[in-house]
Amino acid sequence: MPSLKDLRNRIASVKATQKITKAMQMVAAAKLRRAQTAAEAARPFAERMQTVLANMVGAFEGQPDAPVLLAGNGRDQVHLLVVCTAERGLCGAFNSSIARLARDHANRLLAEGKTVKILCVGRKGADQLRRLFADKIIEVIELKGVRALGFEHADPIGRKIIKMFEDGQFDVATLFYSRFRSVIQQIPTAQRLIPAEIPAEAQTASVAGAIYEYEPDEAAILEDLLPRNVSIQVFRALLENAASEQGARMSAMDSATRNAGEMIKKLTTNYNRSRQAMITKELIEIISGADAV
Repeated sequence: MPSLKDLRNRIASVKATQKITKAMQMVAAAKLRRAQTAAEAARPFAERMQTVLANMVGAFEGQPDAPVLLAGNGRDQVHLLVVCTAERGLCGAFNSSIARLARDHANRLLAEGKTVKILCVGRKGADQLRRLFADKIIEVIELKGVRALGFEHADPIGRKIIKMFEDGQFDVATLFYSRFRSVIQQIPTAQRLIPAEIPAEAQTASVAGAIYEYEPDEAAILEDLLPRNVSIQVFRALLENAASEQGARMSAMDSATRNAGEMIKKLTTNYNRSRQAMITKELIEIISGADAV
C-alpha cells in the first residue's frame, strides 16, 4: 500500500498534468477557429475547380489526345500514395485513422500485384507507415516550422507530384487526408489526384448548369488548369487536416482533463482513507498504552 507521501506526490503530479491538458485544450480551441475558417473558405474554390473540369471532360471523352493528367497514361501498375498527417501527436486518433486508411489501401494494391510508393506530408504519418512500408516511403515532407498554411506551401508538393508523373515514376496518385466536419468528427478521406477524379456532384452540376464556350479552347485551358488543380487539392487537404488536427486535439485534451479530474478524486479519497486509518491506529495505540499503565 502506498504511503501518504507517495499519494501526495501522485496527486500533485496528476494536478500538474491536468493543468497542461487544460492549457492545450484552450490553445487548440483558439487555433481551431482560424483553421476551420481557412478550411471552409477553401472548399468552394476547390469544388468549383472540379466543376469547371467536369464541364470540360465531355470535350475529350473517348478521344486519344485527352490530357494525361485528366485521362491518365493508360496504365495502372504503379501507385503513389500521398499521405498527409500532422507533425505533432496528442490529437487522439487523428493521425492513426489517416495512416490506417492509407495502409489498408496499400495492402489491397499489393495483394493485386501493384507497385506502391508513398510520399508522406507530415512526420507522424511517416512514423506509423514506416513500421510496415519503410522500403516504399520515397520522401517525407515536414511542415513543422509553418505557422500559417498558405498556397506557397502546397504548390511545391503539387509540382513535385506532377514532375514525378511526367518522369514516369507512377501511374496513379491518391491523396489521403482527414476532412473536417466538427470538433468530434473528422472523416479520413482518399481522393484520386492523377488521373483527375471528378466527383458525381460536380458532374451533375455541370450537366444542370449553363453551357460555356471557352476561349482559348479546352485543351489550352486544361494545360494550365490541370497542374493547378493538383496543387489546389493538396492545399485543400492541408487546410482540412489543420482544422481536423486542432478539433481532434481539443477533444482529446478535454477527455484527458476530465480523466485527470476523476483520478484526482480517487487518489484524494484513498489519501483521506489512509490518513484516517493511520490516525485511528495511533489513537488505539495511545488508548491501549494508557490502559496498560
